[in-house]
Amino acid sequence: MENKELELGFQRILQGNKDWVDFVSKDTTGRFQQLAKGQNPEILWIGCADSRVPANEITGTKPGEVFVHRNIANMVIHADMSMLSVLDYAVNVLKIKQVIIAGHYGCGGVAAALSRQQFGIIDNWLCHIKDVYRIHAAEIDAIDEHEKKVDRLIELNVKEQVFNLCTTSIIQNAWKERNDLAVHGMVINIGTGELTDLNCTFTSNDDLGDVFAYK
Repeated sequence: MENKELELGFQRILQGNKDWVDFVSKDTTGRFQQLAKGQNPEILWIGCADSRVPANEITGTKPGEVFVHRNIANMVIHADMSMLSVLDYAVNVLKIKQVIIAGHYGCGGVAAALSRQQFGIIDNWLCHIKDVYRIHAAEIDAIDEHEKKVDRLIELNVKEQVFNLCTTSIIQNAWKERNDLAVHGMVINIGTGELTDLNCTFTSNDDLGDVFAYK
C-alpha cells in the first residue's frame, strides 16, 4: 500500500491475529478444539453495530457462548431477511434459550432519528426509529433536556423491538413447542459497562394482544 497509515492499520490487524493464534495454541482447556467442531450457544444477542458495545465483553462470555446479530440501533424490522435468518437459525437450529435485544445510551442512530437532518440512505432505516418516537411523542416531548430525550427514546426503542421480535412467527411458533425461550430488553451504559434490564421480558405470546398473538 502507498498509504503508510493504511498499511500500519492493516498490519495491526494481522499482528492481532497472530497474538490470538498464539493464545489459542497455548490454551490447555480444549475449549477451542471443541468449538472447532460446532457451536452450542444459549444466547442470541441483537445489538447495535456501534463498535463500543461488543456482546461477549459486556456479558462476560467466551467465544461460542453468544450468537450475534447487530445493526444500526438494534432494530427488529419484520422485512429484514438478514435478521430473520439469524433468528430462525438461532431459535430452530441452535435452540437458544435467551434472546437479548440490547440498546445503549449514546446511540447515534437514535439521536439522528430525533433530528430533521438528512444523513443519506440510512434515513430510510431511521424512519423505523422515528415511528417509535411517533408512538411515544407526548412522553418524549415532555422532557426538557435533549440528551435525556435521546436516552428515553433509546429505552423505548428497545422495548418496541422486543415487542416486534415477539410478534414474529419464528418466536411464536417456537413458544408453541417450547417453554424455555425468553426475550429480554436491556440497555448498556458505555461509561460504566452496566447492562440494565428494562423489565420487558416475554416468555409467551399471552401479553401481546389478540391481534398480534397467533393461535
